[in-house]
Amino acid sequence: MTAPWRPAPGRVVCVGETMAALAPDPPRPLAEAERLRLSTAGAESNVAMYLADHGIPAVWLSAVGDDPLGHRVRAAVAAAGVDVSHVRTDPHRPTGLLVKNPGPAGTRVHYYRTGSAASALGPGVLDGEPLRSAALLHLTGITPALSASCRDLVTRALATPAAERPYAISFDVNHRAALWPDGTAPTTLRALADRADIALVGLDEAQALWGEDLTVTGVRDLLPGPRILVVKDGARAATAVTADGLRTVPALRTTVVEPVGAGDAFAAGFLAGLLHGGTTDRALRLGHITAVSALKVTGDHGPLPGPAQTRRLLGLVAGDWERYDDRVDRVFGQ
Repeated sequence: MTAPWRPAPGRVVCVGETMAALAPDPPRPLAEAERLRLSTAGAESNVAMYLADHGIPAVWLSAVGDDPLGHRVRAAVAAAGVDVSHVRTDPHRPTGLLVKNPGPAGTRVHYYRTGSAASALGPGVLDGEPLRSAALLHLTGITPALSASCRDLVTRALATPAAERPYAISFDVNHRAALWPDGTAPTTLRALADRADIALVGLDEAQALWGEDLTVTGVRDLLPGPRILVVKDGARAATAVTADGLRTVPALRTTVVEPVGAGDAFAAGFLAGLLHGGTTDRALRLGHITAVSALKVTGDHGPLPGPAQTRRLLGLVAGDWERYDDRVDRVFGQ
């Protein structure tokens, strides 16, 4: 029997924009807020920070403005143990900004990123280091929506056939409808995701993009290319589809403080599980454990449980994993 495919161990390069983020503190509708908390927000740097937490060498490759927000963003990502030495400082363009607006129906996000430093990224960032020595390049569907040059970057990265690439590529669809006003998202994101070695997509976003009746197997029919396809079904489960079939692992049930960032955390945990040489089931579990870390904080990056606690969760038999509920809060320090 052929061993299941895994990306080679090594460092991961995460390419994409990270913005300064403002959110009401305490959480309440923006129009009623008296104080705003300043943090950072970016899908790719979120993945890089969680990979670093899991002991995977991670590089964040991007651009920020030569402004206080850019300096803060760079410092925050570096403080999490991520290599930011390849982040460019653009003297002519600002750092992007997002503002969160919590409400009864959830949190809306308002973007101020048009013309940002990261929106000027292009295919040239793929040349030389840090990509030359990377084991895995991580991209998301946010980047090609930022500008024509950013779309060219992602398109070029995925244009080379998988067997000829010097590194594996993971692609999280991460559909942000507000960034795709021209209606090209369904076709573009499907084409890009299908060229990745590892593709991740939420079932809800797949249904919004490609058909409301889609199932996991239907998503696989649309995306036959990836060696590993992960379909995340919100708080219920995640399924990995490989040449060996489907593997589904239920999500851990826990109290949710804020869902923003949980998808990035799951992606990082899943990738870390693969890079550590684990089984598909173990990688899915590590994805769920990492997602809980994000669900239990108001920011995008929360603390992982300790190594011993993580090993205990990973070692649970299937029935105990599925029944795990209120004890999760104690494991995660609540």
